[in-house]
Amino acid sequence: MKKDIHPEYKEATITCACGESFKARSTKEEISVEVCSKCHPFYTGKQNRTSRAGRVDKFNKKYGFDTNKAA
Repeated sequence: MKKDIHPEYKEATITCACGESFKARSTKEEISVEVCSKCHPFYTGKQNRTSRAGRVDKFNKKYGFDTNKAA
């Protein structure tokens, strides 16, 4: 590596909008994020999967597919 051309790599504090904060290393001292593993629905298990079923029903209704008929 060449000398004096790389940014200083230091410990940073990362703060989430939910209030959670943790330490990491970065070229910036403070970083703000909107979601983290403590509040993201995928990681907390609170992900809403009902919207997917609603989209399927909307598609079936739009194109005239009747899901109640036995084939």
